Amino acid sequence: MAVAGAEVYELKNGSLEVKLTNWGATIISLLVPDAHGNVADVVLGFDSLQPYLEGESPYFGCIVGRVANRIRHGRFTLDGAEYTLPINNPPNSLHGGHRGFDKVLWEVAAREDGEIPSITFKYISRDGEEGYPGEVEVTAKYSLPSSTALRVDMAAVTSKATPISLAQHTYWNLAGHDAGHVLDHGLRIWATHWTPVDQDAVPTGQIEPVAGTPLDFTAEERVGSRIGLVGGGYDHNLVLGGGAGEEDGLKRAARLREPRSGRALELWTDAPGMQLYSGNFLAGVPGKGGAVYGKHAGLCLETQGFPNAVNQPNFPSVVVRPGQEYRHFMLFHFSAPQGRGNIRIMNPET
Repeated sequence: MAVAGAEVYELKNGSLEVKLTNWGATIISLLVPDAHGNVADVVLGFDSLQPYLEGESPYFGCIVGRVANRIRHGRFTLDGAEYTLPINNPPNSLHGGHRGFDKVLWEVAAREDGEIPSITFKYISRDGEEGYPGEVEVTAKYSLPSSTALRVDMAAVTSKATPISLAQHTYWNLAGHDAGHVLDHGLRIWATHWTPVDQDAVPTGQIEPVAGTPLDFTAEERVGSRIGLVGGGYDHNLVLGGGAGEEDGLKRAARLREPRSGRALELWTDAPGMQLYSGNFLAGVPGKGGAVYGKHAGLCLETQGFPNAVNQPNFPSVVVRPGQEYRHFMLFHFSAPQGRGNIRIMNPET
């Protein structure tokens, strides 16, 4: 399958180098050094665009939407009207439906190659696309504000009231994309509560403490230390925020650390929730450089609105109305023991 206009773009700042494609506004590789200067590609993906274009990607590195995660039974009611969405993750609708934002061609709206290299992708989702109301114009800007940081700014406006909740769906393996499982990574999450799920992995509407559960990462834990207690693995939303992890309205969401290389990433966001997903459904996916990605080969840290929020009035609203602007900010800071540098937190309004 060939798609006219699908291209690969590169941003570089010092030793940090990212390759992206405008198909799905997708990160396809990210080179990060360890403490000794050894560089590795730390995101799962494919060598060519073809698997992405042919729908073979399990959401590697893309922007998912119009609504990230699951909507129960693919239905919601808004302003008295009922909407029906594609059931692409039975019995629910997942990540925007059969042809979500990850499976469309985005326009390159801007490109900067100066001190802060960046690229901005834009997509216009028509009224009624995948069952959602309103024409939505969405942008995703990737930038490298320093040699240790990747920033993602997502924004959207709409012609009608509609749910909008985007997520950046990179699978991380800080030992290298081809290094095997991530169960030995250390993980800390700045969340004291989570949203329990039903048998179909949809939040029940309750918000409960993580204390005493396998979702308690308030102190660093091995990803694999309690993963057997949650069935096939982690696929859960955590409620971000609370106290020491906040600065200027931004929340420290997570810190992921790989003990052998010493690489670590720290994630900041303004989103209310984060889906922790441990690559449970990867099963022999042929990836870059001959790698084969098996179960738990990567870890996703998807900051987002709460799953199924459009059907749960007690969750933070994901409904955007005409005249409003949806915004979602993420900052990934990379470090290693001998080269930590300073974390530069930038308000998303700047």
